[in-house]
Order: sequence, then structure tokens, then C-alpha cells
Amino acid sequence: MKKIFLSMLITLLLLTGCGKVPVLSNGQEAVLSLKDGGISVDELYQRMKKSYALNVLIDMMDEKILGPKYPETDEEKKYVSDFVDQEHQYYNYYYNSMYSSYDSYLLAKYQQSYGIYIYNDDDLKAYLSLSYKRNSAIEDYAKSLVTDSEIEKYYEEKTYGNIEASHILITADYSDDATDDEKKAAEEKALEQAKELITRLNNGEDFATLAKEYSKDGSAANGGALGEFGRGDMVDEFYEAAIKLNVGEYTKEPVKTQFGYHIILKTNQKEKPKLEEVKEEIIETLAKEKANDDDKISAKALIKLREDNDLTIEDKDLKEQYENYVYNITN
Repeated sequence: MKKIFLSMLITLLLLTGCGKVPVLSNGQEAVLSLKDGGISVDELYQRMKKSYALNVLIDMMDEKILGPKYPETDEEKKYVSDFVDQEHQYYNYYYNSMYSSYDSYLLAKYQQSYGIYIYNDDDLKAYLSLSYKRNSAIEDYAKSLVTDSEIEKYYEEKTYGNIEASHILITADYSDDATDDEKKAAEEKALEQAKELITRLNNGEDFATLAKEYSKDGSAANGGALGEFGRGDMVDEFYEAAIKLNVGEYTKEPVKTQFGYHIILKTNQKEKPKLEEVKEEIIETLAKEKANDDDKISAKALIKLREDNDLTIEDKDLKEQYENYVYNITN
């Protein structure tokens, strides 16, 4: 859609490039002329305004607001560059026989999947840059919703010092084409083996020795030692089980995760960090939770950003379209 407006602008520039603006019989500037009339700039704008202008206008207003607020960073440059490189690779390896050119591949893909017009790499880079800046604004908005009391509550209830632990991982052994019954039988066998190993630990056998012999994880060579980790470094089920253990204690029941059945031995617990040291990390975590809980947070963030910049749409029709858009996207 943006490309349509850009094409319109280029046409006007070409027409006016010699210093003389073509006009129709009614005196309006012409976009094109015919033997029996033509199309004026105003006619084209009024027609396009009903169909395309709002989406283009929203992009343009966000570019105006977000550009100064979120100057391009090295991280953004890398994100855009890597994404564009990836599109070239997709085209070269998978789609070059399906499209006449890379640009036609971009146009088809983004029009069909997202309803936007991407004609070349410059369009793609502009789209990616705007998307990156919008995501930054949404993250900042979500962070602004986090309260001091929420931070303190999270710190008191969910913040711990890093843990050191070892584990024995038992996995269900079945092929990719296994039937459901075969998979179920393999799962039951793995669970039973994990329970048997816990019994052997209860009888005094050495954890590291059993890990080296039976664990299906790469840590087996080190007696199951995983080193130091914190929240987010392990899957939730594993981390929550490890937290509850005392140092020197192992889980009395196998812990099921997506990887299999774990027997976890907690070997050390670091001191809890000070709030100041982890405050930003807590805010980021809580902001992500708020974003996950509110599927309209992206729209709310950008709408508020525009309001904070004293958005006033002077065109009556576009103002009405935007108000309807805001209502529909937030209700």
C-alpha cells in the first residue's frame, strides 16, 4: 500500500519536473490525461483515501514518532540485515524456480501472508525497521505497567540465588514411526527405570557413578554435573523442582520434562542477589507476563504513544477511519 502512494508521488514529480504542472479543464492538477478528460490528483487521493490511506497514514505517523525516539542501533541493523539475508537464502534455495525474480517472490509472499506490498529490499528494510521500533515501544509500554509492589512481590517469592545441580536423564527410546502404544510402553519403561535408580540412590549408591552409566544427557561424562544456573536457564519443571531441594538432597520422584525423566541432585545454592542487582531483569520478566496476558497490549501501546505525541488527524474522513480502527482493535 505504501508503494502505491510512492508511485503516485513519483508520477507527480515526473509530471512537474519541467516546472509546468499539467492541469485538466477544471483547473485541477492532472495525474493522467485522456482525449476526453483525465484524472486529477484530488480524484486519485479521494479514491485511494477510502481504500489504502489509513494503513499508509498509520505507518507514516509511527515512522515520524518512533524514528527520533528509537534511533537505529547496531542491534537493529543486525536484525534487519540478518532477516534480509535470510529472505535471499530462502529464495535462492527454495523459491527461485517458482518466481521470475527475487522481487516478485517478496511481493507475493508479503502480500499473501501479511497484506502488505514489499517490492524490493529497500521496502523490506523499511518494514523491518518500523516493526523493530514498534516492538521496542511495546516493550517499554509493558515495562511502564509494572508496579513497585509487583517487583517487590516477585523478588520476595520468586527470586533465588543461582543453583548448582547434577542430574540423571532417562529418555523414552522409540523410533519416529512408532505407534502410540509403542510410545506409551517406552515412556512407562523410562519412568520405571528412573524410579529404580532412585531406589538405588536410597540404598546408598553414588549419584555420579549412576549418572555416568545411565544418563542420556551430555553431562553424564561429568557425573551429571550441570554447573550453575538460574531461572530461565532450565525448563520450568526442572528449575522449580531444583529450587525445592535442600543442598545435598535429590528428588524422590522422577521429574518429567519435554526431555524425559530427571533425577536431580542439588549440590549448591548461592545467596539471593540484592533487589538492585536484579530489578531490571524482574521488570523485563513481569513485562513479558503482562504482554502474554493481554493480547491487545501491542495496539494499546502504539495508540498511547500516538496520543502522547498530540496526534490530531485533520482530514475528517481519515479521522473517522482511525477512530473506528482504534475501537475495533481494542474491543
